[in-house]
Amino acid sequence: MTDERQAMALYSNPILDADWPDPDAIRVGADFWLIASSFNRAPGLPVLHSRDLVSWEHVANALPHVPPVEHYALPRHGSGVWAPSLRHHDGVFVIVYPDPDHGIYVLTAADPRGPWSEPWCLLPGRGLIDPCPLWDDDGRAYLVHGWAGSRAGIKNRLTVVEVDPGLRQVVGSPRTVVDGDELPGFRTLEGPKLYKRDGWYWIFAPAGGVATGWQTVFRSRSVWGPYEHRTVLEQDTTPVNGPHQGAWVDAPDGSDWFLHFQDRGVFGRVVHLQPMRWEEGWPQVGEPLRDGRGRPVLEHPLPVPAAGDGQQEPVRSDDFAAPVLATRWHWQANPRPDWYEVPGDGTLRLRAQVSARSDLREQGAVLCQQLPGQPSTWTTRVTLQGDAPGTRCGLVLLGREYAWAGLVRKPTGIDLTLRHGAVGNIEESFARTSAPDGTLDLRLTVEADGAAIFSWRSPDTETWHDLARAWTAVEGHWIGAEVGLFAAAPPGTPVDERGGALFGPVRVTVAGKDA
Repeated sequence: MTDERQAMALYSNPILDADWPDPDAIRVGADFWLIASSFNRAPGLPVLHSRDLVSWEHVANALPHVPPVEHYALPRHGSGVWAPSLRHHDGVFVIVYPDPDHGIYVLTAADPRGPWSEPWCLLPGRGLIDPCPLWDDDGRAYLVHGWAGSRAGIKNRLTVVEVDPGLRQVVGSPRTVVDGDELPGFRTLEGPKLYKRDGWYWIFAPAGGVATGWQTVFRSRSVWGPYEHRTVLEQDTTPVNGPHQGAWVDAPDGSDWFLHFQDRGVFGRVVHLQPMRWEEGWPQVGEPLRDGRGRPVLEHPLPVPAAGDGQQEPVRSDDFAAPVLATRWHWQANPRPDWYEVPGDGTLRLRAQVSARSDLREQGAVLCQQLPGQPSTWTTRVTLQGDAPGTRCGLVLLGREYAWAGLVRKPTGIDLTLRHGAVGNIEESFARTSAPDGTLDLRLTVEADGAAIFSWRSPDTETWHDLARAWTAVEGHWIGAEVGLFAAAPPGTPVDERGGALFGPVRVTVAGKDA
């Protein structure tokens, strides 16, 4: 944040300019807590903390392994943890999340930093998505959820069901409380969040699609409806497309705020913060327009000006000085202990893993972070270990397609290579040259449009050499592109011959600043 902006106490959107999909957030005391979808990534369900709603720290992952554990031992792109909800009830933090192929799960913690309980399945079934609980004034509890047409064959409707207050079982019959097919122009109604205020039941829910829709609010005097509705946030003339689902949060001073996401394609679902006010009994979000509607603000006074130290995103660089992986890292599938070692001496060792078709999208043991939404540079030192021909390691920009730069063991020595892989295709080599030895520095530079250049240098020099071809990042399945580290061995390599790779510190800059 510039000195001028600090003096004016302003923040700018997005507040989290990276892939934090489907955010939900709450305030407990002076602390704000935010969670997001994680899909097939493990550990999953990232937990972020803030004191001012704009500067966030990634403090934990609530889900060490995605259940069912054996099912997610392989990458299941687009499955896993969809849009979750976070609540605080009777002194306990509660996460309710959907797996569209298995059902709706619940886990709890006394402290959001953990430990979190093992998840249990509250409501089994396919196509149940985007759940949110509400504990009513009379002690009864309800759950609202949406539907995934790809699994259930129905969508564009919201369902409420009564559950026991411990969220262990269903105690009533589900009812459709909003049918989007009956509302003119509505399509893909989803992502509901259920609240109660001044005797009204409120459902905040987006419609119209992730990249092209709008935010709607429904209200009723009964949790079962009938519900009336208004559009409260739309793109209008702003660059913030499809302002999508999120969370209504209040600040300690009583002001109201709305966190939502914007789909930025290869950079994922980035998080915005909008002011919210009440007009004629309805919430109005963002900059006021006509008929109770609003549009996203790009800049606004801070919600809690004295709480933070300038607008900041979670840390990305890692010196591997601790003997555990930092919370910022995740795998493409449930990890096994033999995938890696972090001795705490500034290095990370990845053991080479075998995938059936040498496709990195099918290899769970790729250690990743989200691609930042601003120009970024990633550097690390890598040493190839192991003598089996075909053993390889490197730095990858991973999505539905991917590109990687790194080292490959050949019968005659070690090659430095740049390769591209697409789903179902054999990797294509863009560039190849002899490496002087088994250790190199690698660099990945990604521009604002997603264009990427891989570079290398010898550890004893300062000069970087660009590899032959630029490549444009490709988004993943429901997520943005990711930057990752990997080590792989060809199919058939005996376990004791697979070797691996040693990575040095990972340094990241975003928009020219250390991150």
